[in-house]
Amino acid sequence: MRATPTSQEVLAIDGGTSVREAMLPYGRQSISEEDIQAVAEVLRSDWLTTGPKVAEFEEALAARVGTKYAVAFSSGTAALHGAAFAAGLKPGDEAITSPLTFAATANCALYQGARPVFADVSSDTLNLDPDRLAERITPNTRAVLPVDYAGHPADLDPILAMAERHGLIVIEDACHALGAEYYGRRTGSIAQMSVFSFHPVKHLATGEGGMVTTDRADLVESLRRFRNHGISSDARQREASGQWHYEMVALGFNYRLTDIACALGLSQLKKLEANLARRREIAARYSTAFRNLPGVIIPSVRSEVNPAWHLYPIRVNAGQSSMGRAQVFRALRAENIGVTVHYIPVHLHPYYRERFGYCGGEYPVAEAAYEQLISLPMFHGMTDDDVEDVAHAVEKVLTSFNRD
Repeated sequence: MRATPTSQEVLAIDGGTSVREAMLPYGRQSISEEDIQAVAEVLRSDWLTTGPKVAEFEEALAARVGTKYAVAFSSGTAALHGAAFAAGLKPGDEAITSPLTFAATANCALYQGARPVFADVSSDTLNLDPDRLAERITPNTRAVLPVDYAGHPADLDPILAMAERHGLIVIEDACHALGAEYYGRRTGSIAQMSVFSFHPVKHLATGEGGMVTTDRADLVESLRRFRNHGISSDARQREASGQWHYEMVALGFNYRLTDIACALGLSQLKKLEANLARRREIAARYSTAFRNLPGVIIPSVRSEVNPAWHLYPIRVNAGQSSMGRAQVFRALRAENIGVTVHYIPVHLHPYYRERFGYCGGEYPVAEAAYEQLISLPMFHGMTDDDVEDVAHAVEKVLTSFNRD
């Protein structure tokens, strides 16, 4: 067990001893010998890409989330782009999303020549607020992209109902939320399309990689062609049929995911339930440690939701002390706790400011949250000692600032 912080502890940033000797990252992959063996077997096989492991991975992921189909892509960003294409986004269209997300969520609309439009977030979950969404719908709106921030599913039922009334398609950015549940339904099985990421810090890692899940056969065909240059068949299909002829029927990209990555994904998928359980244990430990700590707001969880806990974002300086987020951030890094921030609101990035004229103040809830957010280390490979180190460091830093 780690020592309980006391009022006499000197912060590492002020010359005291840091809680940890080495930096604990906010996230990282966990790779087993079984994972390595799965990849090695593909490297010895006939197919390194567009081979049988791609379909196996797609079928396994679709079965896990409860959809008819899944289409693999080279990254979560590529999957978002594919979903935007399949949704029919084009110049003159608008797609509404949250400003509190990674830029790729909004960028996928830009890739199709459409305009990303932002609606503010709910103050508790920091997910897209359905009431604010309703205010942003125009005759040009074609799609809505709710984000499952930190692994807490967005409020999908009212969003889907609103989309149905207006004839819109919903693309759920579920890149944080593989394994999460909303009213007992698994993320990936609720919206018309859902997008997942398999970046190393996610619940399931393939290096880079992504997936779109859907129940609609028409969208599947569009997604598959788009990831393969807009060509109507792939190399394995032509090899199996003994044919050489192919046709490009749309303008697509090379967004294919390799058999190497899919083999790793299949191996990792076997451990998803254990990974989710571990992340939930860590989140529960954090919430218990920080619930009554002055100056901290812990993540909110709605009763109808079982989050996947991709991130554990706390909010600091909640009007209870003199500290600022920047001070707490630097102090925690000095304690060798690899905190980071998710996210700078998309509309505040220079590209969006210059292109669309944003100047700040447009989305007050998201912007206020950004000024307070700090993501603590959260990954399923963390040991109990790692978790205790984070709790110790946060209590040490906050206790010191609150005392001051």
